[in-house]
Amino acid sequence: MTAGLLLGGGGLLLAAALTGIVLNHGRKKVWQAVLWLIITAAVCLICGSLPVFFGSPLDILLWSIAPGLDIAFHFDHLASFFVIIISLISLCVAIYSLGYNHHLSSNERANLLSAVMSVFILSMVGVVASANTFSLLFFWEIMALSSFFLMMNDYQGVFTQRAGVYYFVLTQLSTVFLMMMAVVMYIQNGSFELSLDGAPSGIQSFVFILAFLAFGIKAGIIPLHKWLPYAHSASPSNVSALMSGVMLKVAVYGLVRFLTDILSPEIWWGVSILLLGMISALLGIIYAFKEHDLKMLLAFCSIENIGIIMMGIGLYVIFGCYGLDTMAMLALGAALFHSLNHAIFKSLLFMTAGSVVIAVGDRNIEKMGGLVKLMPYTTVIFLVGAVSISALPPFNGFMSELMLFESFFQSFSLAESSIKILLFSVLAILALTSALAAACFVKAFGEVFLAMPRSQEAASAKEVSKSMIIGPAILAVACLVLGLFTVPIFEMAGYSFDLPDMSLVGLVLVIFGVLVFGMVRLFSPRESRRSETWACGYIRPTPRFEYTAAGFAEPLFQIFRLIYRTRHYNERSYEDNQQAIFKQGKSAIHTLKFFDEYIYLPIAGLFGRISRYVSRLQDVDLGSHILYSFITVLLVILAARWLW
Repeated sequence: MTAGLLLGGGGLLLAAALTGIVLNHGRKKVWQAVLWLIITAAVCLICGSLPVFFGSPLDILLWSIAPGLDIAFHFDHLASFFVIIISLISLCVAIYSLGYNHHLSSNERANLLSAVMSVFILSMVGVVASANTFSLLFFWEIMALSSFFLMMNDYQGVFTQRAGVYYFVLTQLSTVFLMMMAVVMYIQNGSFELSLDGAPSGIQSFVFILAFLAFGIKAGIIPLHKWLPYAHSASPSNVSALMSGVMLKVAVYGLVRFLTDILSPEIWWGVSILLLGMISALLGIIYAFKEHDLKMLLAFCSIENIGIIMMGIGLYVIFGCYGLDTMAMLALGAALFHSLNHAIFKSLLFMTAGSVVIAVGDRNIEKMGGLVKLMPYTTVIFLVGAVSISALPPFNGFMSELMLFESFFQSFSLAESSIKILLFSVLAILALTSALAAACFVKAFGEVFLAMPRSQEAASAKEVSKSMIIGPAILAVACLVLGLFTVPIFEMAGYSFDLPDMSLVGLVLVIFGVLVFGMVRLFSPRESRRSETWACGYIRPTPRFEYTAAGFAEPLFQIFRLIYRTRHYNERSYEDNQQAIFKQGKSAIHTLKFFDEYIYLPIAGLFGRISRYVSRLQDVDLGSHILYSFITVLLVILAARWLW
């Protein structure tokens, strides 16, 4: 029964893909049918994964291509947990897409988008369920290519083309590292088995580095993150919800799988993961704060949350190396729980952001405002996501970050002073990150939904369709349920952590809210008084009086100016030679794109020079070509001999 549900879910996703591609005749019924197939498949996958998550592992051999070359699946607690995440988010995104796809440029494009989306979901399920490195590589590459085609939906746009170059290069680089890792494991094992039992420490460390690079690129860890903000901003909003909410978690799954089941971690692995997680969390939220592009802001916040998850994984490795198993399990539980929570509230935020962008026709939050009255349901749902990602009680983000804070607090049990100092330093950065995240979403919510509209398009915005509300609303309810009932849910799953029972806090908050509402209704005047807003003597304030996003972010710009490295440009011309009478001028403030200017562009320039040199070498006679071929074959043979 369980295997049938899991295979049935996969089969429905495959049928959805074929339906969208084969019947792509420009009728909207086609993409609607595809989306309903995805919804049904997601329900099957959830129903099939739950028994495995609460019960025994399950192995499925799908196809034996040749002896030792199998497409096989292994569902255990970890795999089924991530399949549930993928299926839940896919279910809500498919419901949202029933309304969102009406806003795409044509039914043909909507058909292809829905079909490729089903392939994308199927590939992610395949990655987390893979039982060997061959299956892992197979589904990983399908995931990379299908997400690339989804992201290039608006392929004619210059911004999309630029984002596509970044994404394609980095995602293929990720595949190269994964392939190298698979080759090393094959040499060690003599098979595609996902195991390194008995391997020397050097081999294990080499595999860890390759795995961390492969999964780190896909997760968007700084400095391997460059593709992420561009790809999320260029993609349709339903695709952004899937990529940020789910695909990043597939990379987290890969790293956790290798650290818990396959490798024997060393202390420096944990320290490296912890430090890179800290850098990602801090820089991610700092860069998010300066963004005025709503989707770009959310994308940088994803980097911040991946950093928080990496901190939990790093702590797990460090505590595990010192034999502190209880603390290690708490840190790993925090990382996995935050993975689930981030998948939920970030998908919610991307979907509601997509609704806002459709209503206003712009991603710049400086041109929004006042949507709370025009889009009340979207406003409430976005607010739930903003409160959750800001880690405020009683929502789910608060509980997972609380678990991580508890892990840090318990590090006083460590005997080594240097590690203890390191952990308390990272704890301070985590606290700063949480505060900045709250400030960032105060800015985002205030600029988008409050005050008066700052453009004609914002003033004429309308609420979106029911399906575009229901999809993220399900996730908003999940944010509250997971926050209130964290302890019972963990106990049901067989895990017990020392956490506060937020259901009592929730009950108190509900009673308090009802009392406040009742008092306001009982004692407030029956007739409301309407008058002009007083604004320092001005009777009728305009949107130009409002606090802009740039103004909101300015104090933080000053505090972190060493990181932003802002550059001021001033161009002035004068009517006279003495420069006394001003004629015209132009000024601008640019922030330094550190990773572009100091890492990516120099590397791209180096490869450009090498390519031009190689191109000149090829412009020779036939004899030289044969000589080059001979040398290349010789080098390949020597390399193969060395590896074997």
